[in-house]
Amino acid sequence: MKEARISTEELMGSGHLACQGCGATQAMRLALKALGRQTVLVIPACCWSVIDGSFPHSAVDLPIFHTAFETAAVTASGVKAGLQMRGDTETTVVAWAGDGGTYDIGLQALSGAAERNEDIIYVCYDNEAYMNTGIQRSSSTPVGAWTTTTPVTNYKKRPKKNMIDIMAAHSIPYVATTSVAYPEDLVNKFKKAREIKGTRYIQIMAPCPTGWKLDPKLTIWIARRAVTTKVYPMIEVTENGEKISVFKDFEPTPFNEYIKAQGRFRHLSDEEIGKMEKGVEISWNKLLAKEKMLASIPAMDTQTG
Repeated sequence: MKEARISTEELMGSGHLACQGCGATQAMRLALKALGRQTVLVIPACCWSVIDGSFPHSAVDLPIFHTAFETAAVTASGVKAGLQMRGDTETTVVAWAGDGGTYDIGLQALSGAAERNEDIIYVCYDNEAYMNTGIQRSSSTPVGAWTTTTPVTNYKKRPKKNMIDIMAAHSIPYVATTSVAYPEDLVNKFKKAREIKGTRYIQIMAPCPTGWKLDPKLTIWIARRAVTTKVYPMIEVTENGEKISVFKDFEPTPFNEYIKAQGRFRHLSDEEIGKMEKGVEISWNKLLAKEKMLASIPAMDTQTG
């Protein structure tokens, strides 16, 4: 991982309304250090529509357009078009949404924007449930997890939706995952995305201590363990979906350690945890095989609009 130069300028201040240990606030703070002042944020209904603060106050020193749950991508597209009509081709427009507004409610608008290759950065800060509305399951919620709509007597049985493959299938210029536990990686990827034209999709592992039933002081620790247990691979998909780069520069850590630190998995037996670990290994090996396979294929000259 190349070392990033992280700006000391703070575009997110104190006074936000997040819970203690919120990974989403750390995600925003780091992302803005890479994006800089010439940025407009579009925020749909999500934790960040509350974290930001009540009008006319804001914890973020940038223009923000609050929009409906399902419309982050299309609203960001409209904001970008409006800026271009005014002759402003330099301002970066960022749609900043949670996993509920990305994987589920906002997927149609996001897919449309990506198919058109709209010149926006779409960010999903992934805390793996609808945290703002009461910890309901989303399609980003991992298998085995407790939520208020998947209680311990009927915990989530289906695996997490693979948004990275979905977005890569749109042949957009840049798709990436990162984590608040790896600030250099996060800043590097946002700086890279800022310089690319077209639709860029970045997904950030942003733990929610409240919804994960986790000690707030462990936010960064658990985010790092998500990577080192191979639960949450950090990857880049470039060349319009034709190349994948997987971050592998880490010492693997025990899967049990990651799972048992979170109260949302407390109901699982050792046998069930073992099955989950096997599934993680299968997914990881598939990802590495895909990386190797794509690396062996010459890149095509793809029209991106």
